[in-house]
Amino acid sequence: MHPELKHSEFQTSTVSNPPRRQFTRQRRQLTDGERSQYARMASLHLVKLQQRLAPRARIGLYYDGFGELPTQPLLDWCQRLGYFPYLPVVGSLGNDDKRLRFVPIYQSKLLNVPTRIHSLGMKQNHHRRLLWAAELDVIICPLTAVDKNGNRMGMGGGFYDTTLGKGYRSGAKKPLKIGWCYDFQVVQTLQRQPWDVPLDGLITPSGIRWF
Repeated sequence: MHPELKHSEFQTSTVSNPPRRQFTRQRRQLTDGERSQYARMASLHLVKLQQRLAPRARIGLYYDGFGELPTQPLLDWCQRLGYFPYLPVVGSLGNDDKRLRFVPIYQSKLLNVPTRIHSLGMKQNHHRRLLWAAELDVIICPLTAVDKNGNRMGMGGGFYDTTLGKGYRSGAKKPLKIGWCYDFQVVQTLQRQPWDVPLDGLITPSGIRWF
């Protein structure tokens, strides 16, 4: 097990921003068993993230509903160590508001969390106890691709960049922004837009990297 990702472990890309379908296609080609195995491998590196967290930290997670690296091991980790897990909610202040808010998870399995499908296709849970991103210690961010400098290509909706942009530009120390993905989603370089918010760290089955 390598504690840090090596430079050579990143794929190079001659295209600044490869098409999202390239990665979504690869994700969907994986079997459930392969996804679970890769998630178990990635979860071995969570100890490195744990070293940066206070007890009872608040951790933002997400549903892996589009072939992403499964996030159930993240929920297991939170509950094992006494962290408080949360899930994102889109449009809690109206459909035109892209800022995410976060609801607590009380179930031990993501499959058991009561959800409804947002118009964009993602599952989400509604609850009165909503937190802003700034109230969390860590947000595990979904992504389509990420480069060796922590630049993130999101899912296309702009929700995480909008949610995290103000805090990032003001130099806020939290939440830590951590990517969680397969190794094939890591490329050499992505073109960064002015509104993009880079990650602070990245966890893949091969290891953890800090930016």
